[in-house]
Amino acid sequence: MHIKIVGVFVATVMMGFATAAAAADDIAVKPLALVADQVPDIPQEIVEKTRPYMEFRTAGFVDWDPKTKAMLIRTRFADTSQLHQVAEPRRERDQLTFGNEPVRSASFAPDGSALLFQKDIGGNEVNQIFSLEDGVPKMLTDGKSRNILGPWTNKGNLVAFGSNKRTGLYNDIYLMDPANPDDAKMLVASVDGGWTPIGFSPDDRYLLVFNYVSVADNQLYLIDIINGTARKLTNSSSPVAYHGLKFAPDGRLWAASDDGSNFQRLGTINVETAMFEPVIDEKIWDISDFDISTDGRWIAYEVNQAGRSMLKIYDNQGGTVRAVSELPAGVISDIKFAPWGELGFTLNANRTGSDSYSIDPETLSITRWTKSETGGLDAKNNVAPELVEITSFDGEKMSGFLYRPDPKKHRGKRPLIINIHGGPKGQATPRFLGRNNYLINELGVAIFYPNVRGSTGFGKRFVALDNGPFRREDSVKDIGAFLSHLRKDSQINRRRIAVTGGSYGGYMTLASMLRYGNTLKAGLEVVGISNFVTFLENTQPYRRNLRRVEYGDERIPELRAKLEEISPLRRANEINIPLMVVTGANDPRVPASEADQIVAAVRANDRPAWHLLAKNEGHGFRKKANADYQFWASLLFWQKYLLNGD
Repeated sequence: MHIKIVGVFVATVMMGFATAAAAADDIAVKPLALVADQVPDIPQEIVEKTRPYMEFRTAGFVDWDPKTKAMLIRTRFADTSQLHQVAEPRRERDQLTFGNEPVRSASFAPDGSALLFQKDIGGNEVNQIFSLEDGVPKMLTDGKSRNILGPWTNKGNLVAFGSNKRTGLYNDIYLMDPANPDDAKMLVASVDGGWTPIGFSPDDRYLLVFNYVSVADNQLYLIDIINGTARKLTNSSSPVAYHGLKFAPDGRLWAASDDGSNFQRLGTINVETAMFEPVIDEKIWDISDFDISTDGRWIAYEVNQAGRSMLKIYDNQGGTVRAVSELPAGVISDIKFAPWGELGFTLNANRTGSDSYSIDPETLSITRWTKSETGGLDAKNNVAPELVEITSFDGEKMSGFLYRPDPKKHRGKRPLIINIHGGPKGQATPRFLGRNNYLINELGVAIFYPNVRGSTGFGKRFVALDNGPFRREDSVKDIGAFLSHLRKDSQINRRRIAVTGGSYGGYMTLASMLRYGNTLKAGLEVVGISNFVTFLENTQPYRRNLRRVEYGDERIPELRAKLEEISPLRRANEINIPLMVVTGANDPRVPASEADQIVAAVRANDRPAWHLLAKNEGHGFRKKANADYQFWASLLFWQKYLLNGD
C-alpha cells in the first residue's frame, strides 16, 4: 500500500511539472507517441475545461477468485487498464498487474492456484500469455506468435490456448501445463479460419473447439484429448451461428444459436447428432450470452432487446424464467457464476458508468461491487438515450440511440453528430459515453448512434443484408434515411450535422461524406477503410479470408471492380467538407496505409484533412494519454467545422 501511495505521489508531481511547462505558453503537452499532422496545438484552456470528463474510470468484471471469493476486475489507475482484485463489495481495488500495455483478458484456475492473463504490445494484437507468480508476470508463450487464452480443464492443472506459432498465420489449438509451458502439446493443426478453444467436458475427456468462418457460420469440433482425434459436429452446408457454448455438469452442451430460427435461442446440442434443441425462445430478440452455475441449477442469460440488455435467470429444475427487473437500463456483459453460486457481471449505462455487479440467483438481490469515479461528476446527470426507429429507403425497419442535450440548459435547435459503429457486425448499444458526455452536457451537441443493416442483434436475416460489394452501399443509404428523419426533428439544427465512426464505421463516414456532403458539415473517421481492395490486400493474412466473406473476394475480377467502385478513395476528389483521420500505426486490422492514402488524396484537392497518428497504438487508442489528446483534437475539429462558421 505504501508503494502505491509513493507511486501516485511521484506521478502527480511529474504531471504537475508537465502541466506547468505547458502553461508557460498555454499549449497542452502532446504525448511523444502522437504525430499531429495539420492538427492545431491544443490550448490548455480546453484541457482544463474538459478535465472532469477525462478522469472517469470503469470496472469490468473478469472472474471470481475461487480461494478468497474476491472479484477480479479490469480497471485503470494510471494510463492503461490492469487487473485488480476487490475483496468485498465497495472495498478498495488491489492492483495485481502493472504495465504500459493494457491487459486484455484473464482467468483463474478452478482451484485458484494460478492466474493467467494476456496482453500485446502497442495494439499489435500479437498477444502473449502470462502467469502471475508472487506478483511478478511470467511469459508462458514465445513472445513472437499470436496467442489466445482458452479454458482451464475442470481439474485445473491444464489450460487450452490458440497459437499461430507453427505457421505464423492461423491458430492451432494447444494444451499446456502453465508450470511447464515449453511442453505444450498441439491438439489441432488448422489450415484457415478463426480457431478458438471453448470448453472441456465435465470429465476433461473432450475439448470443444470453435472455428469462426463468418458471423453466420461457426463450425464446431470435439477433440478427444486421450486419442488426439477431432470430430466435426456441424454441417458446413448449413451455416449456423453459436454463442456461449458451455458444458453443464451433467455433460449436456448448451448454446445460444440461430439454428432453425432468425434469432438466437438458448438450447442444447446433441454431441452425437449435432442436433440443436431449443429450450428458451425470446421470439423477436437474440439471446446473446449465458452461463451455467457450477451445480447446474441455474442458467443466467442476456436478452438483446434492440441493444438494451435484459438479464434473466432460468431454473433448470423447475423450468421457470425470472427477469432481473431492478437493474438500470444499459448493457450487460461478462456474466459468470462463482463456484459458490453468485453471478458476476458488468453493467454499462450512461447514468451509472460501467461497473461490476453480482446477483443472488435464488433471491435476485443485486450487489454493486464497484462504484467507479467519474471525475467528480454525478453520472446520474448524464442524459439517457432514446430509441429512434425508422423505415429505410426499401422499407427495412431499423433503429438507433439518440442522446439529446438537456433542453433547459441548451435551448434552441442543437447540432448533431452521427456516430456509426464498426464491425460491420457490431451493434450500437446504450452505453456510458465517457468523454463524449462533454459534447452533450457542456456544448449541447446531440449524438446519434445508428444500427444500419448488417448490425448484429436483429436476427441473422438483418445481419446478412449488406453482404458483398453489390449490397454494401445499401447500408450507406440507411444513413441517408436516418438523416432525413433527424433533419425533420424540431430539436435538431439541420444545418449543423456531422458524421464520425471507427473501423468499418470509418468507411461509412467517408461514404456518407461523399453521398450526403451537401447536408453534412464535416466528417471524422477513426482507423477506417478507404479502399476495400488495398484493405483486403494489406490486412493481416490471418484475417483476410474472414473479411472476404463479408466484403467480397478482391481476387475475383467482377468483385474487385465493384469493390474499387464503392471505395471512397476512388472519389476522394469529391469530398468537399472537412475531414479528420485518426490512425494507429500498429493496426493489424485496418493498416495505417488506409489513412495515409485518403489523407493524401483529400489534401491533393486542397481540402482540410487533419491527421492524428499514434505510433504506440493499434485498432483504436487504448492508452489514456493518447485517448485524451485524441478527444481534445476532435473537439477542436468540431468547434471549427461544426459549431462555428456558417
